[in-house]
Amino acid sequence: MHAWTLISFLFFTGLVALITWRITHRDDLSNTRGYFLAGRSLTFPLIAGSLLMTNLSTEQMVGLNGAAFADGLSVMAWEVVAVVALVLLALFFLPRFLRSGITTVPQLLLERFGPTTQLICNVIFLIAYAVILLPIILYSGAVGLQGMLDLPVLTGIDSSTTLLWLTVWGVGLIGAVYALFGGLRTVAVSDTINAIGLLVGGLLIVYLGLDAVGGGNGIAAGWHAIQEAQPERLNSLGGPDQQVPWPTLFTGVFLINLFYWSTNQQIIQRTFAARSLAEGQKGVLLTGFLKLLGPLYLVLPGIIAFQLYAGDGIAPDQAYGHLVFHLLPPWLTGFFAAVMVGAILSSFNSALNSTTTLFSLGLYKGVFRKDASEAEVVKSGKVFGWIMAVASMAIAPLLAGQESLFDYLQTMNAIYFIPILAVVIVGLVTKRVPESAAIFGLIGGIVLIALGYFVPPFNAILDLTNQYHFVAGVFVLLILGMLLIGKIAPRREAWIQEDVKAVDLTPWKGAVPVGILLLVLVFAIYLTFAN
Repeated sequence: MHAWTLISFLFFTGLVALITWRITHRDDLSNTRGYFLAGRSLTFPLIAGSLLMTNLSTEQMVGLNGAAFADGLSVMAWEVVAVVALVLLALFFLPRFLRSGITTVPQLLLERFGPTTQLICNVIFLIAYAVILLPIILYSGAVGLQGMLDLPVLTGIDSSTTLLWLTVWGVGLIGAVYALFGGLRTVAVSDTINAIGLLVGGLLIVYLGLDAVGGGNGIAAGWHAIQEAQPERLNSLGGPDQQVPWPTLFTGVFLINLFYWSTNQQIIQRTFAARSLAEGQKGVLLTGFLKLLGPLYLVLPGIIAFQLYAGDGIAPDQAYGHLVFHLLPPWLTGFFAAVMVGAILSSFNSALNSTTTLFSLGLYKGVFRKDASEAEVVKSGKVFGWIMAVASMAIAPLLAGQESLFDYLQTMNAIYFIPILAVVIVGLVTKRVPESAAIFGLIGGIVLIALGYFVPPFNAILDLTNQYHFVAGVFVLLILGMLLIGKIAPRREAWIQEDVKAVDLTPWKGAVPVGILLLVLVFAIYLTFAN
């Protein structure tokens, strides 16, 4: 382990922390608006930077490149199809969210359906974040750092299990401090700084990787070598035996992307903090353009790693760390590891901040202590946040041994993504569907997907169809079931969404043309690489 690697790692990590503190240390975090919504002050660069970095943690960098190592270019669906979801967020969902001035998605369900729906949705989010999201972020981060920094040599710890636990707890404690002492604006500022470093570092890995594949003759030679050696792996349309078969782009893959970018509290909380609708739309659509670059630094490195190391016996989720460690000089390895730590912290502290928001406003203020003061609500979030952080740090090392981290993540996410998305969409597009329908959608959806995934003989359905087609089928059943309930036993009065005047709702004039341009680019990318 070269000393420059450690020095550069500590320098860049400390620099981000210092800049973030200088910008945010005067923020008023004594009330819920300041702590959970950054005072509704975020402009489009901060929104885009925070959206990108909340998404781009190591479950993306490590997991998606690992999936590309195994399956090739077709896994780019998780990046490119995301752009379609971001366009829908900007044009359809965000204006309606900001009209209600909500801080959490369950608050919208409270307004539209009632308190029971809000409570169920809050509990679903909290359990899912504690058991699925937060542990996966920490585990993937630990695996990535071990490969990049060669931690066994650096620490002298031979036991992989011990090193995994120590890495998970080290990253988790730092992330908890960011999220629980700084609030949403601290998260957004540190995200934006790290986003710049991550894009620069990620594209540098691609450049060096292609040059290495080309024998030092430049990136064009490297790309040509990959085209010659792996033509079947450069197909944007996945085959039936791959993780993302192309028909699933129109079913479960699209729906999971739509939930993730338009209804997932961890992601969209920073859009709720937008200074205005126009700023929010600009930030969301800028994120869409940045996601179009995603295949370059989230998929292509996995293909490069396959070209260089396919015969070395490395597992898919080890491919990215292995590539970084062998391509970068020591001082740049430390820089990139620092950026990766920033990515881990970004997703972890964003998820933790959203978790505390859901608990404090949805359960503590909404159920346990309705008369709680602003300061008490903020304090309850910090206490609960530490409980969630410790729980996730305890669960994360238990994920060791998953064949494909990214595939596991998407599989588990669908259990709660699909029911919540169905209920939100029905709530927004109908006026008389009652709360009983929403309760059916939330509970019934989770039960149906869990049965189909885990419980014999129901899980035999996955032998007949792809899991993404299955969850899309459940989505359709939930929609039809809720509409049927609304027809049989409708609300007495039609729901009318009121504008609470939280922010200026004047839309950005460029939103529609830019959204159309993004959709055209998505189609063009798929067409270019389809064979």
